Amino acid sequence: MISYLIVCAIGFLAGCLGGIVGTGASLILLPVLVPMFDPSRAIPVMAIAGLMANAARVMAWHREVDWKAVLAYAIPGIPAASLGAISLVNLPADISGTLLGLFIMALVPLRRFLKKQNLTIGLAGLAVAGAIVGFLTGLFLSTGPLSIPAFLAFGLTRGAFLSTEAAPSIFVQAAKILTFRETGVLTDDLMINGLIIGSSLMAGTFFAKRYVVSMSEKTFRIMMDAITLASGLWLTGVGLFG
Repeated sequence: MISYLIVCAIGFLAGCLGGIVGTGASLILLPVLVPMFDPSRAIPVMAIAGLMANAARVMAWHREVDWKAVLAYAIPGIPAASLGAISLVNLPADISGTLLGLFIMALVPLRRFLKKQNLTIGLAGLAVAGAIVGFLTGLFLSTGPLSIPAFLAFGLTRGAFLSTEAAPSIFVQAAKILTFRETGVLTDDLMINGLIIGSSLMAGTFFAKRYVVSMSEKTFRIMMDAITLASGLWLTGVGLFG
């Protein structure tokens, strides 16, 4: 019981972060969930919680959603996420934990590289990003730092960015959840855990809405890089030595 209260408290803080910068909740929660379950079981739990957190961002900023961008990203992203989830199910738990940690750490230099390119993309570019990031999301879950440059390059900012980036993630994560359910990975008890943790994320997301405007881009970059590296190191250690 105490462990769930701790996880929900961390989930609330993670939801606050996600509600401000658009990502980071899974990077904070995964290092906590993996020791509780193991990587192959923690990821389905986080998929449910992540879907609920994204739904909260869409509800908080629903008037600013760019639905054309959502469809362009989600249509190729949904089957790609299912394919990635199937690939994850077939990986041994210790290997998936190590790969997850290494991939998360690799997001830091990759995100910085994408930002330096100063790219501008249209709907076709979002579709390509949806296919690539969708597969990686199914396989690794924590790919928010990759989807962020795509939606920023499309020209979205603040509330429009937060809601539009979150909306297709709902469809992509729903595809993952259905895949996990069909393959027997997502059991009833894991689904209940996901709903409980997701509720704490939603609460944090709504609480953070008031702070969206006040955070500078530099603070965002520093915060995300620190969280990403810490989460990746922890998960790599769990995979190698757990």
